[in-house]
Amino acid sequence: MSEEKPICSAKGCRADAVWVLAWNNPKVHTPERRKTWLACEEHREHLSQFLGVRGFLKDVVPFAEWESAEPGSAADR
Repeated sequence: MSEEKPICSAKGCRADAVWVLAWNNPKVHTPERRKTWLACEEHREHLSQFLGVRGFLKDVVPFAEWESAEPGSAADR
């Protein structure tokens, strides 16, 4: 059984994720809640801007760092 590699959340992208974009919608989520999108190098800026313009972006962290800080968690795209 092989482990599935995390992929970028950008529409149509199948590249490996190297960034985690942590966000929340303050109209829907409690302040401490963090949803996540994954991003490859190519789409990190675009996805960050999309979330940032809406005031949703909270943090951008390298995937390896996020994974080690959040054991057992998966991105809930």
